[in-house]
Amino acid sequence: MNFITLLAGMGGTAGADAAAPAKGGSSMFIMMAVMLGFAYLAIMRPQKKRQKEEQALRDNVQIGDEITTVGGIIGRIITVKDESIVIETGADRNKMRIERWAIRTNNTANEKIEAERQAAREAQEAEKQARMEESRERSTSARKKSKKNRDGGSDD
Repeated sequence: MNFITLLAGMGGTAGADAAAPAKGGSSMFIMMAVMLGFAYLAIMRPQKKRQKEEQALRDNVQIGDEITTVGGIIGRIITVKDESIVIETGADRNKMRIERWAIRTNNTANEKIEAERQAAREAQEAEKQARMEESRERSTSARKKSKKNRDGGSDD
């Protein structure tokens, strides 16, 4: 009972009217709601997003993909079943059956994404070089015209 009275009295002044403790309690409630909302946005929402991405990664593995497991085992998928997969590891081609939840990364998909990013960077760099070359050509032709105008104007 003392704790509730203390919380009610924190927001308002210590007066004789009954409205002040109710006002203080509501402001404390609002502050707690704001703090819980912030905690949800800062912690829970990104965690759920990561979980959805991980589940999508696990659901989209295909035969031939190279994966890394939670335990650090790297292997190539040879069979996909409902809740488990069979991977082939090492030069001896040892086969292991693992659960889908044990997949940490899909190395093949990561390599494809990195190759696409590299191709985009190269295309962007080529476009930049083409623009620079075009700019040089324009400035060279502008200089030639300027020189021609100066030479032609002094002869008249």
